[in-house]
Amino acid sequence: MATMRDVAHRAGVSAKTVSRVVNNDRYVSADVRERVERAINELQYVPNSLAVTFRAGRDAAIGIAVPGVADPFFASIIGAVEHEASRRGVAVMVASVGWEPSHEKRSIEAVLKRQVAGMIICPVGDDMSYLQPWQARTPLVFADREPGRLTADAVVQDDVGGGQEATQHLIGHGHRNIAFIGDDSWPGLRRLQGWRQALDDAALPPRDDLAHVGEVDVAALTPALQRMLHAPDPPTAVFSANARCSIAVLTVLRSLGRTDVGLVGFGDFPTAAVLTPAVTVIHQDGDAMGRFAVERLFARMDQPGRRLRRRTVLPVSLVARTSCALPGEPAGHGDSAGESRSAVS
Repeated sequence: MATMRDVAHRAGVSAKTVSRVVNNDRYVSADVRERVERAINELQYVPNSLAVTFRAGRDAAIGIAVPGVADPFFASIIGAVEHEASRRGVAVMVASVGWEPSHEKRSIEAVLKRQVAGMIICPVGDDMSYLQPWQARTPLVFADREPGRLTADAVVQDDVGGGQEATQHLIGHGHRNIAFIGDDSWPGLRRLQGWRQALDDAALPPRDDLAHVGEVDVAALTPALQRMLHAPDPPTAVFSANARCSIAVLTVLRSLGRTDVGLVGFGDFPTAAVLTPAVTVIHQDGDAMGRFAVERLFARMDQPGRRLRRRTVLPVSLVARTSCALPGEPAGHGDSAGESRSAVS
């Protein structure tokens, strides 16, 4: 791992000048700044902004980065990580990186520069290759999705199986025109694959005109759902690929006065069980994912050279409520509140 002195030698300046460039000191000439930044890139130097560790054999802190701390799934991951870390006397630094990949790198590196002993990352962007220099000295574990362009430990849920189970459940209720609404993230595309597989297994051709893959806010979904609902063979049900999407779908459907469209969402959310009808969901176990991720992280920290499985897939489960019935379906047929089945894993 390159040091500040190595950068200074390569750039032909003092270590103090390198420090000024790293800290964005304005009293550095453009020529010197360019030379130092070029040396930093060539040597893949990672600044050490806080070299603090506990003595007595304990790790000072670990980091965790999630898209949003208010999201119930990611909040449960954080809670599980904090619980396990507290048993080792380890602090947890939490970063909320948002849903835009452009903000992610800056937020994650801000935590890594604090010299955490390891980090759990729930990635948003598709390219995590910028973490290669950090990975040389800081154990990294990814949760919820695999890191793009980086080989690292990852724990994910069965996105394909969950998408397949959700769609099969709707088919079991008699739905034949089933829409898919989701984003273009790695988990979203895997859930789309499950939707397609279930339709194919039931000899129902997946219809591209009933698939929306992209932005999942109300502004984007309003025209998409309007277009689908005015198609010659409109959808009678929707499979939504994440909780944020499910909330947006419900908002749009109700604004259009449509209460006759079935729904299964991937990911539970706080009001899903109390809505009328209550929303059937694919349940993600954030606690289990958080525990697994932090246990894997500690294993890497304790035994850096230990051979461990790089990718682990956790099962999901269907929580059947009352949102999947076709209009006119007898009450109590199929879905029943509180019923739960394991998904394919």
